[in-house]
Amino acid sequence: MTLTHALTLLDVIELTPNTRHYVFTRPDGYEFEIGQATDLALDQDGWRDEKRPFTFTNAPDADILSFTIKSYPDHNGVTDRLWSLTPGDRVLVGDPWGAIEDKGPGVFIAGGTGITPFIGILKARARKGALENCTLIYANEAAENIILKPCWDSMDGLAVHHVLSEGSDEHHSGRIDETLLKETVQDWGQSFYVCGPPSMEESVVKILRENGVGDDQIIRED
Repeated sequence: MTLTHALTLLDVIELTPNTRHYVFTRPDGYEFEIGQATDLALDQDGWRDEKRPFTFTNAPDADILSFTIKSYPDHNGVTDRLWSLTPGDRVLVGDPWGAIEDKGPGVFIAGGTGITPFIGILKARARKGALENCTLIYANEAAENIILKPCWDSMDGLAVHHVLSEGSDEHHSGRIDETLLKETVQDWGQSFYVCGPPSMEESVVKILRENGVGDDQIIRED
């Protein structure tokens, strides 16, 4: 995909020790749907061909574009260099794409930055007061890594289950497995939104299918 749109960084907000919220200008006529993503590259010599996919996390009718991105300093890659950007720096993006969209209430199962496609969906539902029968199961290493924890915990009508691999007295410990899903899911006939590391996605989808969930009920990126 050709990166034809230049964005200027307006602000950076730290969310967790390794995750930041990046706010950019929005080109005239640039449209996207909630849950969609785009390819992004740094507008710097040697980096314009290094594209990475990131999900839009602002409302489609906002006058800015924003992304919530986790950095991996040990990778010396795009996300690491994003960490050093300051307001006024530019990035390049292509047209929006993506298969994750709001298909009604259901169970949102996320791992780490896999939460990003659900940020827009759940916030839009919250604004409409339409979170009834919506559940979020969100896995992270530790409590400090939970992206937008106060937001999820304060959403009226959203049932939230945090899962921490490091263990916790307050939250579920371990990982998202069949035992946890059977404890938190009462209706296997609803929609299931799944996004996270590939191994987590495959494990969760396998469990869902084994419990009678059809592929038409599973919303995930192609």
